[in-house]
Amino acid sequence: MGGAFNELIDTVIKNDYCIGCGTCASLDNSPVSMELDKDGKYKPLINNELLTNDMKINVLSVCPFSGNSKNETEIAKELFSQNDDTKYDKYLGYYTENYAGYVKTGEFREVGGSGGMGNWIASQLLNHNLVDAIIHVKSNTSNENQLFDYQISYSQDDLSNGAKSKYYPIELSQVLQLVKKNEGKYALIGIPCYIKSIRLLAEQDEEIKARIKFFIGLVCGHLKSDLFAKSIGWQLGINPEDLTSIDFRKKMTGRGANDYGVEVTGEYNSEKIVLSSPSKDLYTTNWGHGLFKYNACEYCDDVMAETADVTVGDAWLPEYLNDSMGTNIVVVRNPIIKNIIDEHKNDIHIQKISSKKIYQSQASGFRHRRHGLAYRLYLKDYNSEWRPEKRVKPNNKMSLKRKRIYEMRMSLSHESFNAFRVAEGEQNFGAFINYMNPIIKEYNRMMVPSFMKRALGRIKREILCLVKK
Repeated sequence: MGGAFNELIDTVIKNDYCIGCGTCASLDNSPVSMELDKDGKYKPLINNELLTNDMKINVLSVCPFSGNSKNETEIAKELFSQNDDTKYDKYLGYYTENYAGYVKTGEFREVGGSGGMGNWIASQLLNHNLVDAIIHVKSNTSNENQLFDYQISYSQDDLSNGAKSKYYPIELSQVLQLVKKNEGKYALIGIPCYIKSIRLLAEQDEEIKARIKFFIGLVCGHLKSDLFAKSIGWQLGINPEDLTSIDFRKKMTGRGANDYGVEVTGEYNSEKIVLSSPSKDLYTTNWGHGLFKYNACEYCDDVMAETADVTVGDAWLPEYLNDSMGTNIVVVRNPIIKNIIDEHKNDIHIQKISSKKIYQSQASGFRHRRHGLAYRLYLKDYNSEWRPEKRVKPNNKMSLKRKRIYEMRMSLSHESFNAFRVAEGEQNFGAFINYMNPIIKEYNRMMVPSFMKRALGRIKREILCLVKK
């Protein structure tokens, strides 16, 4: 098995396509441990002395970015295409029904990052005895240097402690080893590539297949390194080493659903302090800039967690943005989940929406992960560099401006790590801003619509107003 690990190093890790899921480290007799690198991203650390031929599963076959495994469409087709009412969409994958909605009962919506539907579905799986426990991300109380990690919750009270999105690096190896040691039925909540890796693992590991019964997927823009959390705390006055907790999605009454806040806790002058700010007022929180992004995310084409039984995300649609409490989009693939929703409509506010609406709610993410990915793949092939095999085909047929935008986004992500190290060296977050400002200003100038595009948009709005009248 040493050859497979060497190939893993030479292709995925060495070329910076590792997403840090930790599946390779969870395999029986694995010589891998997961550790944060200098950029605050999880990477496999391989102990050559522990390399053995006793491993039954090839690590490349369960790595979501190795190019040696099935793609999302192939996995999902085997899982969901046999259902009579299943439909297929090139952006959503297979699905039976799409919804927009939120939870009316309990505190799911109040404590959740959006409409509370993800945790509510997980709680219903518990209540219906379909699972014994939920595998999800919670605050890490055992390691002060790692704010969040995967844990197992056995009750609704425990589950509520893991509500809200965590834009933070996590890995699965330790929790998967717990699952293998403890019989039971589990549901796992995760981002698309993590769910894909466990689906691949389940095809070869009977214990994982028998125990992880449901997968709840999260719509994903990209995964952040831990420098993202540290940068937020630093901007608000907490040094990176003194940050102890962060709430990335603090709801703000009277503001739009997409105008949420962030709250950090840490130490200042040996005292505990809690600080908050609207997210949009902070320098590193513009999602389009992609600061502190894993490079692997630039080569992912799955926005909607297509291999999950159900996918939950934010309803970034005009008709829902005015509600500060938040609304979810929900893409259902498993009929059991659909039955749960149908049976509990008194507990939730739910309405069916089209696949087109789902696309519109995440349009910018789809453009970057499909249209933009095509150009990034072209650049890799043009330079004869290795890259993962993707469903999207390489393409160079787009405007020079669009190409430059995609190139600048890669630069923004890459340089953000360099800028943070400069700021650490000077012990001043202002150094980060000084480093990044020229790059961000150039990118923002490119993103301003042309005069013609603005004029056509204004004419379109005026025509729509006339039609409505």
